[in-house]
Amino acid sequence: MKLTEVATHRIIGEKIYGTSPSGKRNSLLMAFGVLSAMTLLYILSSYISNLHCTQEHCRRLQHNFVSHEPNPAESSVPVVVKAKRRRLLSLDTFRGFSLTIMIFLYYGGGSYWFFEHAPWNGLTVADLLMPWFVFIIGTSVALALHAMMKRGVSRIQLLRKLTWRTVILLVIGFCFLNYGPADGPLSWSWARIPGVLQRLGFTYFVLALMETCFGVKDLDKYQFGNWWAAVRDIILYWPEWVIVVILEILWLCLTFLLPVPGCPTGYLGPGGIGDDGEYPNCTGGAAGYIDKWLLGEDHIYHYPTCKELYKTTQPFDPEGILGTINSIVMAFFGLQGIISAILSKCTQNEGFIPINKNLWSLSFVTTLSCFAFVLLGIMFYVVDVKNWWGGQPFIFPGMNSIFIYVGVMLLGSYFPFTWEMKVPTSHAELLFQDLFGTSLWVFIAYLLYRKKVFFKI
Repeated sequence: MKLTEVATHRIIGEKIYGTSPSGKRNSLLMAFGVLSAMTLLYILSSYISNLHCTQEHCRRLQHNFVSHEPNPAESSVPVVVKAKRRRLLSLDTFRGFSLTIMIFLYYGGGSYWFFEHAPWNGLTVADLLMPWFVFIIGTSVALALHAMMKRGVSRIQLLRKLTWRTVILLVIGFCFLNYGPADGPLSWSWARIPGVLQRLGFTYFVLALMETCFGVKDLDKYQFGNWWAAVRDIILYWPEWVIVVILEILWLCLTFLLPVPGCPTGYLGPGGIGDDGEYPNCTGGAAGYIDKWLLGEDHIYHYPTCKELYKTTQPFDPEGILGTINSIVMAFFGLQGIISAILSKCTQNEGFIPINKNLWSLSFVTTLSCFAFVLLGIMFYVVDVKNWWGGQPFIFPGMNSIFIYVGVMLLGSYFPFTWEMKVPTSHAELLFQDLFGTSLWVFIAYLLYRKKVFFKI
């Protein structure tokens, strides 16, 4: 049985046998208490271990100081120690944090409503994760390509590397993650072309290509001392900003000016019974029309989040072509919170451009860029600047993210990660199963981390 069928079966079981709101709340509080206790226990054990190691180190230093007679000739020889390039642990932590929550939601998120995608406009916890991965791509590309250019890697070599990575991501996404063993042999007649890894791969390719062609090799000399230091990222990267602005203008023109047969121009609604049922076949407006026109109805997603609530009959792919434009913009963005407030009017449906994950609307991109920027900034201060936290346990899946993600997609619906409950009699059992499956993948990532096994593309 596919995982989507298992999740549906569980939801139906809940509706039949019932679960009170207080029961759900108590289960969540209990799970939070257990996880908090485990976290405190881990911190305490780490502190005791570090304290023991520190005392042992001090004894060794004292022993060496007493037993070793200093040599004047040795003290006069200067020793040059080459600084080791330090990895940005907060970025791995942020990536692992997003991936861990994504796995938990993949298993059902305990069947809590705020762990499910918004049916159309609006924002829930589930809608945060994919954009965060896109934001992480932008940060990772900037750090990785800048370091390689400083080491003297040529642009041709960078181009070959980023092309190879893109091809691998596209192949994995299309051939392995868009269908499961229960679907039977892969057939072109129904194969879905877009997907999560496909969007991430294409976003990575465009952003890395811009950085390879227009990136600044030596940023250190532009750090301080210039009157334009506050807007350095805009001035130094003006060609990339021009490309991003052109892409966004293209998205706006296609979204609001492209004529869609049978639909009002600029329609952003879910279709179906939405808008009083006036436009039942207009799901997604121009975004849905472009996907069906270029890819065909048989090759896009047939179960969008709006299908159940709005009774839609048209396929719509949240990883479609038009939304990929704003995915590229999101990977390039930093803090853009004011723009999102203006576009959405701080409301769910009444803004100029509502926050919508399915469409990857401009307000959605700017809002999630703001959230990601703030959260990554906090983690950078706590993990890399102050060293108050080592990023555990999220750093483990964060350093093996592609392996864990592919593993979940391929094996996550099988025992022991999940199992079918014929009659889900309690909400606590559902929540336990989802937390257990998530924890098991984090533990696998921990074992790989201990063995220093890291899968990269």
